[in-house]
Amino acid sequence: MPDFPLDPRLERDGLLVSNLGLCQLRVMNDKRWPWLVLVPQREGISEVFDLTPLDQTMLTFETNMVATALKKVTGATKINIGALGNIVRQLHVHVIARSEGDANWPGPVWGFGTAEPWSDEERKAFAARILENL
Repeated sequence: MPDFPLDPRLERDGLLVSNLGLCQLRVMNDKRWPWLVLVPQREGISEVFDLTPLDQTMLTFETNMVATALKKVTGATKINIGALGNIVRQLHVHVIARSEGDANWPGPVWGFGTAEPWSDEERKAFAARILENL
């Protein structure tokens, strides 16, 4: 996959886990929630419908694959999936594990409290568990 420009906010807030077939898989640097982000490696794309039909299929496949792995690794009550893009226009899909009693349950994760960054060791262990379950 050729290099593609990654929005600086996605790069700042997420740590690279792996490159999948279409997407970069990143973990948000906030350990309050197991929170992954898929970024299709295509330049100038802001909407799912901007992708080719094949890329749309790949995005759906990779989102489901990542969501299934996240559910298995975390045992979460609910896996939330969303592609908002109101602030960061580059197409990216959030895959967030939520459980009763987590920070701000059942409210949204966005704009709540202060992020708690992963230690390198914790992040690597979490990423390894996700990759083992893909």
